[in-house]
Order: sequence, then C-alpha cells, then structure tokens
Amino acid sequence: MRRGFMTSLIAILFLLVTTSTHAQQLPKSVNVGSNPPGSLFYALASGLAKVISDAASIQAQVQPHAGTSTFVPLFDSGELDFGVVNAVDMGMVYRGVNYKVGGKNPFPHVASSRLIMRGSPLRSSFVVRKDAPIKTLADVKGKRVTGEYPAQLAVWYNMYASLSNAGLTWNDVKVVPVPAVNEGVDALIQGRADVTTHAFGSAKLKEADAAVGIRFLSLDCSKLGEERIKKAVPGYYLSTVKGGSSSGILQDLCAYTYDIYLVGHAKLPDPVVRSVLQAIWVNIDKLPQFHPGFVEWTKARAVDPEVTIPYHPAAVRYFKDAGAWPAKMDDVQKRLLAWKP
Repeated sequence: MRRGFMTSLIAILFLLVTTSTHAQQLPKSVNVGSNPPGSLFYALASGLAKVISDAASIQAQVQPHAGTSTFVPLFDSGELDFGVVNAVDMGMVYRGVNYKVGGKNPFPHVASSRLIMRGSPLRSSFVVRKDAPIKTLADVKGKRVTGEYPAQLAVWYNMYASLSNAGLTWNDVKVVPVPAVNEGVDALIQGRADVTTHAFGSAKLKEADAAVGIRFLSLDCSKLGEERIKKAVPGYYLSTVKGGSSSGILQDLCAYTYDIYLVGHAKLPDPVVRSVLQAIWVNIDKLPQFHPGFVEWTKARAVDPEVTIPYHPAAVRYFKDAGAWPAKMDDVQKRLLAWKP
C-alpha cells in the first residue's frame, strides 16, 4: 500500500515538474505578422491569434504590416514569431534571388523560414465596377489595370498570373501603380483604375461593393488556361467558385487559387511551436466562426507534399504524433532543407 502511494506521489510530482518546466519555456506572448486590416490575411491572423490565446499558455497578438516583403525579414532579427503568408511568396523568400518567377524575385531572402501549418486556399480573380462594360477576359486588354505593388509584392503576382491566364501581358494594359492591395481597390472606387484584385470575402471588398458596386470576372478554367497560369506562377492553380458565395461573385466563376500558410522561423523554440499547433489543432472547428476563409483550414490540409518551404522540426514531430505525417513527407522535407540559393 505504502509503495503504491509513493509511486503515485512520484508520478504526480513528475507531472507537476514537467508541466511547470514546459510553462517556463513558453513566453508570455507571441506576435503574428499579417497584411493590413481589411485584408483576408489580417482576418485569418486575428482568428488564429484568438484561438491560440484562448487555448494555449501564450497570448498571441496580430502585428499588421504592408505586406510579406516588409515583415518576413523580421524573422531573422527575432522581432517576429509567426506570420500568415501565401505559399508562392514563401517559396521565393526561402529560395532566394536566384529562384525567379515572372522573371524576377523581389522578395528578401529569409532562409530561416519554416512552415508551421498549411491552411486554407486563397481564391480570387479580376475585380471591376459592377456597371463596367468589361464582361470577359478579352475586354481587359487596353484597360487601366492596377500594378507594381511594391509594398505587397504578392498582389503583383496575382495580377500577373491573371493576365497570363487570359493570354495577356503587362504590355497589353495601362498600368496604374499602387503600393498595396487595399490601395488598388481604392483606385477602382475612385475611378482611377478599371481592373484590380482582392481576396474573396475581404472587408475591403465589402466596402467597395457598398460604395460603387463590384463584380468579379471569371478566369479561363480550360486546359490551356490552367497551363498558362501554372507556367506563369508555379504554385498557382484554378478552381471554381459558386455564384452568390461572396460580394461581387454574381455567378459561378473560375478563380486563381494558391495556399495560405502559418509560418515561423527555424529558431522558434520547439515548445512554442508545439503549444501553438496544439491550440489550433484541437480547436480547428472553432476557426470558421471568425471568417469564412477558415472553412477549408482543416487537419486534412495541414501537411502536403507540394509545400514550398520546409516544416519546423517541432511541427514535423507534432504531425507525426497526430498521425498526419505520411512517410513520403520525410523525403519532401529532406529535399526542401537541402535547397541551396
């Protein structure tokens, strides 16, 4: 009896010590980089931060920035812990300037970037004013189209991929320079541009729809259209969106599509990564209440062989423990870690 009591007591003390040690290894807070308020990425970062703060022993705070290019360098300096970013951007960020898409790679090289979890797909297309005479992709030729996007380079690729899908180039349109995606929508509202883009369901698009009325154009989901967009920007693909599912989607349409990531960096302590992942994993069904963009942020999508950057080692171990890491992913991880810029 006494021996059994002592064994139980030792087990309880061990649990208390390990729990206390784990808590001591965790910081009081972490920050999550995102695009500006009004963007889809800000809404997703806010939802993730809420779930993490409620379920983990860490408070997560959203830190908005102009775009990927402005906040990913903060991983290396230790000023940023996590970020909500798209897969294509991160592939270029991780690989460095010798890896070019669309003839360039304007992103800062951050080789320490690591994937925490693959999330939802992002879908969108060209946006025009509802009363615009632009009805098809062919009508975009010669029109005023937002471009450059120095503060939010991902959107340059959105527009470039959409033009390529239509068989067009920047030389076929009149470029209206804007710094970032929200300013592109402002240019449309103000009548300075005819065509722009923004993520489906974003607060900024709801604002534009209320102000002037908006309408999305359908891209080309034919075999040729698919070949064009994949050749233009590796990592992009096409999918169909139901009419009426969001502001400006007046009928079923073809949209450009790519994945959204929760990312971190190689120096993030393992307990922090595991705590954040655990909070999201066990509460994943709570995410859609914060934004429709979370509907496809699922456990089934968390691990994928087509990812563009390697996973954090703590994420690998977590997914293996959860039975979500197929054996073939070991080779994927090894290949990505072996990349030399």
